[in-house]
Amino acid sequence: MKKKVLIIGGGLAGLSAAITLANNGFQVELFEKNKHFGGKLMPVALGEYTFDFGPNTITMPEVFRKVIEQTGEKAEDYFQMTKLEHHTRNVFSDGTSFNLSSSREYMLQQLNHIDPSHKYDNFLKEITRLYKLSAKHFLPKTFHSWQDYLSPSLGVALMQVRPLQSLDSFFRQYFSHPHVLQAFNRYSTYIGSSPYKTPATFAMIAYLEMIGGVYYVEGGNVKIAEAYAKVAQKLGAKLHANAPVQKIIVKNKKAIGIELEDGEKIQGDYLIMNADLLKAYPELVSESDRPSFPNSKAAGLTPSTSAFVVLAGVNKRFSELRHHNVYFSNNYQQEFIDLFQHQQYSSEPTIYISNSSYTEPGRSPGGSNLFILANAPALPADGNLQVNPEMYKELIYQKLSTFGLSLKENIVEEKVYTPADIASQFGSFRGALYGLSSNRKKDAFLRPKNASKDIANLFFAGGSTHPGGGSPIVTLSGINTANLIMNLEK
Repeated sequence: MKKKVLIIGGGLAGLSAAITLANNGFQVELFEKNKHFGGKLMPVALGEYTFDFGPNTITMPEVFRKVIEQTGEKAEDYFQMTKLEHHTRNVFSDGTSFNLSSSREYMLQQLNHIDPSHKYDNFLKEITRLYKLSAKHFLPKTFHSWQDYLSPSLGVALMQVRPLQSLDSFFRQYFSHPHVLQAFNRYSTYIGSSPYKTPATFAMIAYLEMIGGVYYVEGGNVKIAEAYAKVAQKLGAKLHANAPVQKIIVKNKKAIGIELEDGEKIQGDYLIMNADLLKAYPELVSESDRPSFPNSKAAGLTPSTSAFVVLAGVNKRFSELRHHNVYFSNNYQQEFIDLFQHQQYSSEPTIYISNSSYTEPGRSPGGSNLFILANAPALPADGNLQVNPEMYKELIYQKLSTFGLSLKENIVEEKVYTPADIASQFGSFRGALYGLSSNRKKDAFLRPKNASKDIANLFFAGGSTHPGGGSPIVTLSGINTANLIMNLEK
């Protein structure tokens, strides 16, 4: 008889696990509290303007394709990916700009002009080394017990990925111009952390963009999640939207099923929790059943950054806006001190704008669909928002106007999302986007394991567990966790 796997949460990890398991003969039922599948990869429509809530930057296209291609189907039958060669325009307060590109020649042309002492080729060589080590020893692995962390090969690899150096220090070995350093230091925000604290290991993110390339999916990146839902259902997986889970049923230290919000109970042989572990685990499992993860442990962890987001449909196409744009603050280091040490919003935020209508005009025929994001601190323990949303939105517009980008008079549609909205919509711990921050070495390298230490047959996938955040990485975690269950059945 086929073993049954219940999956809580329909983010990219849950969907990739569902496809992998269903393709290998398991019965799969997935339960998602929202009306859409894809987690933070959520479609939003405001009038004629359509948006991806996030993620907006897609890397590692092979990972997204692999999920479908393992079934024998072709990924291109479900979504089309376009490579954005010159992918991110970085703008600074002095009016200058510096673009990131996967073209080495284009990067050298810029760097020779603004940072002539650069060591770009050495930089490319080192981030390639870091990525290859991570791809071999960290990304494809699942951690079931502490013994998994003790393998000699893993220990050697760990010491080779610069765990004791900060990202900022790493980038300073290759560049000296402050604008160039700011542009690369921003990679720490991809994991919701500070470049002045995060280990240099995460410079591998630069490899993903500068060598692997940045991609966009025609019709919006949400097409990936929509494709996964179709493939999972085609394989026989049952996907339930608008189906919040209120309890994991544990008997004799073993997960045996779930209870839905409406009281229905469903039994399963294995459970995968693709919900924020830091929030969902304490909510769904009685504290007495998880002695290794008491409520006090979750409360004492440092969450990653959250986000303050404005979706703005404007009736104009701005010639200065590319697909990805970053408007940098004057004092980047102070911004992270504000976010992490003071747990407050920066008065001089760095502002990211995704303008997918630059690549695909049909997504907003009458102008531009602007996804505007400023880094925000996670919510305090009491859950109260530390800022007035209307005032902070106006501050963002005002800061953009100082760069010559005046949006307010052109806005047709608008919607604001705060960390409180993110916490509510996606069930994230204190509104954090990536679970734990990676500012502490322990949290960077010893993220929560992919299996419960206390409860048999309960597994974890997604950004709050190993191997970490970011859309391709959480997709990998779903595959990894599915493989872990499959191996137990061999």
